[in-house]
Amino acid sequence: MTSAPDKAQAITETVHRYIELVGSGDADELVGLYATDATLEDPVGGEVHIGHQAIRNFYSAITGLDRKSELVTLRVAGNEAAFHFALTITNGDHRMRIEPIDVMVFDGDGKIAAMKAYWSAENITQL
Repeated sequence: MTSAPDKAQAITETVHRYIELVGSGDADELVGLYATDATLEDPVGGEVHIGHQAIRNFYSAITGLDRKSELVTLRVAGNEAAFHFALTITNGDHRMRIEPIDVMVFDGDGKIAAMKAYWSAENITQL
């Protein structure tokens, strides 16, 4: 990622891939988007997960669940992206929709170096 347009395009593609994987991928595929020493804080104010193993453990909680995700809006500036998306999870008869706003910082290789998800119980709808 050298020029600003190339960087913005690479970040946009990674965010779209992230949304796709949150909706249907597994933990290993999601971890592949992150830098080795990346941090993940989801939700903000909760535990900060550091490194691939901790991030894999975090995403393993949704692996195997019936889920669908959709990007609502995305903004890319510099080495960062902020985006609003919706994740619908079905677990048996229970369905819920979570609508976080995520902020990601990308390293020079285009990997996610840090991710923070802004959401609370107010952003969850039982369906």
